[in-house]
Amino acid sequence: MTREALLEKVKEIIKPYVGDGEAFDNLTEASDLINDLKINSAHVVDIVLDIESEFDIMIDDDAINDMTTVASSIDLIQSKME
Repeated sequence: MTREALLEKVKEIIKPYVGDGEAFDNLTEASDLINDLKINSAHVVDIVLDIESEFDIMIDDDAINDMTTVASSIDLIQSKME
């Protein structure tokens, strides 16, 4: 799966949890999940569960802490899918 395709999938997954619609409209790989998109930490866990289900991967607790931006989330998904 291309990085662009992963970005689109991640956007679909996080959209219901985004607290700032304008920030979502301007989302880039550099967007910070908590600070820019206003996703609360409890919803980050929901996003991880959704990502695990969508891509049939397992994300350990340490890796969750590294998922701070859209780019780091995509990087993690790519590494788990290899």
